[in-house]
Amino acid sequence: MSTPVEGTENNPLLKDFYFPPFDSIKASHVLPGIRALLKQLECELEELESTVEPTWPKLVEPLERIVDRLAVVWGAVSHLKSVKDDPELRSAIEEVQPEKVAFQLKLGQSKAIYNAFKAIKESPDWDTLSDAKKRIVESQIKDAVLIGIALEDDKREQFNKIEQELAKLSQKFGENVLDATKKFEKLVTDKKDVEGLPATALGLAAQTAVSKGHENATAENGPWMITLDAPSFMAVMQHAKNRTLREEVYRAFVSRASSGDLDNTPLIDQILKLRLEKAKLLGYNNYAEVSMATKMATVEKAEELLEKLRSASWNPAVQDMEDLKYFSKSQGVPEADNLSHWDISFWSERLRESKYEINEEDLRPYFSFPKVMDGLFSLANKLFGINIEPADGLAPVWNSDVRFYRVNDSSGSPIAFFYFDPYSRPSEKRGGAWMDEVVGRSRVLSQDGSSARLPVAHMVCNQMPPVGDKPSLMTFREVETVFHEFGHALQHMLTKQDEGLVAGIRNVEWDAVELPSQFMENWCYHSKDLTIAEPGYSTITNVCEYVKCVVTIISGRPVVIEPYLEKMDALVAAWLPGTEGQGVADVLYGNYGFTGKLARTWMRTVDQLPMNVGDPHYDPLFPFGYGLTTTPTELIAAQ
Repeated sequence: MSTPVEGTENNPLLKDFYFPPFDSIKASHVLPGIRALLKQLECELEELESTVEPTWPKLVEPLERIVDRLAVVWGAVSHLKSVKDDPELRSAIEEVQPEKVAFQLKLGQSKAIYNAFKAIKESPDWDTLSDAKKRIVESQIKDAVLIGIALEDDKREQFNKIEQELAKLSQKFGENVLDATKKFEKLVTDKKDVEGLPATALGLAAQTAVSKGHENATAENGPWMITLDAPSFMAVMQHAKNRTLREEVYRAFVSRASSGDLDNTPLIDQILKLRLEKAKLLGYNNYAEVSMATKMATVEKAEELLEKLRSASWNPAVQDMEDLKYFSKSQGVPEADNLSHWDISFWSERLRESKYEINEEDLRPYFSFPKVMDGLFSLANKLFGINIEPADGLAPVWNSDVRFYRVNDSSGSPIAFFYFDPYSRPSEKRGGAWMDEVVGRSRVLSQDGSSARLPVAHMVCNQMPPVGDKPSLMTFREVETVFHEFGHALQHMLTKQDEGLVAGIRNVEWDAVELPSQFMENWCYHSKDLTIAEPGYSTITNVCEYVKCVVTIISGRPVVIEPYLEKMDALVAAWLPGTEGQGVADVLYGNYGFTGKLARTWMRTVDQLPMNVGDPHYDPLFPFGYGLTTTPTELIAAQ
């Protein structure tokens, strides 16, 4: 091991940790810590290249140590930026990121390592390797090609410049989205303007106002602070009777990061141009082909599926809009003949109330956060024989709301750990929901020399936080999201693969990664498996009977405007042959047992205004490199 750089001995990033010291990592640690780490890893890479042989101990094991150390330390820093962003941390990451990218390029373009992997694949012992080891070898060879190892020197230099610029632009893209989201704040003082908002939303708006200096704000009398974080935004879209307020908030939401200093439009242009240039250098026709080179699907199959969805959902989408127009007209509102984007969620909820005497908000009391987690863990025990128990205090956390859990097998022995950061914090935490690894399972990186290192994951959501002394009361969609992310976490935590480079979610195609998450999410539709105590069994039974209608009443329209209606469960009619538009009713009356959802798409059709396309604030397309990734998998459950 290399001698630490002078002055870095007490840097938490350079400690030999298993649980990252999230509570003690500061922005001031990032530059010296990452630079010292990169210096150490440079020495280890030079040693590996000079001694490499096409054997596991002389190639894969030292490579895994290098890859893992960088992933764990940089992962901790990157994670803090996602959940506890501040200008100092941004600045430090921005300064050191080019050095980190340069090292990754050097590692990925190492001819010595590449040739050693090729030698393993071409050796007579190839057929004796395990599937996991073959997977490692083949993926390392493919990744090296995709990172430019086969390019001539001048083209590789050009490729590396593109990679550096893409990393910089992607970082800036995400920062602009966060800044634009938290920039919008609307203080409402007139009770008439918040008419229709449920008690939970009013409580949150008042609590937000208090945090912004309005000390006397109350849920009953205001003032109320409306923001663009999901709990506040969706409450306004679904329940605010004030159409002008809905329009203002909607326009602010869909136009985030599309003007002024935070405008992502020129960044998108640059990213797209650079991606195309990168694709051409690698010998592909377009970036979609580059993206799909590491996926299960192909560009052709993805386009075929999108067209299949579009053609199947068009007529139901048109019918859904007609139904909403008819219903809103029956309520005597002037906008009925010309419903706008800020009207759809509102009138969908009113239609739901009219038909079934229930709306999404009515379900919140049955989905308190502690009870949902109890139900989730009970289900995990039933499905996988694991027991999950709180382990708060065992590992440092980055916020007092973060929970830490230990996952035990049936004998009580720990097999994994995970963090859960559930609540929205728009001032410092990016939007959306995600899971990622903290450390992966690994034989090589065993802590005791005999058993594999156990995996650690983190789950992050942005659901409504507790209001006052009440627990967080969740919408059904928020419950779905927790189950979804837990599915990702389970894939990482329950792996029994000891080869660290392919354990858990590592080296799994991104479209395949979505399968466990969809599997877990679909259990939300099985009320018997989502055990929720209080406020009474008979009441819960009645409410659970409504769950499917709550999530399937709109059957086609959302596949057309889905980017603006987060995760609507739709298209049932389109995928129940012979129902001729009656698929929703058939499900509700028990003629069909439907528990799945169709794929998410990002279409640019059906008279959408340019400002409504949503690209400037759609994170997965640009800062995280998803490209064409998740479309095929959600269709499987519906088929």
